Amino acid sequence: MALTREFETFARDLFSELGEVKSKRMFGGGALYHGELIFALLDDDAIWIKVDGQSEPVFAEQGLPKFSYPMKDGRLMEMDYRRLPDEALDDPAEAARWGRMGIEAALRKKAAKPPRKPRKN
Repeated sequence: MALTREFETFARDLFSELGEVKSKRMFGGGALYHGELIFALLDDDAIWIKVDGQSEPVFAEQGLPKFSYPMKDGRLMEMDYRRLPDEALDDPAEAARWGRMGIEAALRKKAAKPPRKPRKN
């Protein structure tokens, strides 16, 4: 993963219609947050939106590639993120539409997680 400061700022600004969007650097790339939820990854001047079983078909229908990275053993690891369409890179309203799908997918994933068990002392 690689991320420039300029692209990180561009991505945050692009999704400004969603309200406060924060970014955080990780593993050479980064993530975009809406509140506490990661809704997009940033890597190599590309934006990857969070998907789930409900939103995946919308992205697949557009032919948008899945986010993947090579593992040490040579296999490719795919994650539940799809590339933001190129036309959304020049249109904040369109970017926000796709970003909302990422936020909704992140919310559904969070809701599906079982509650954490209290720690035993």
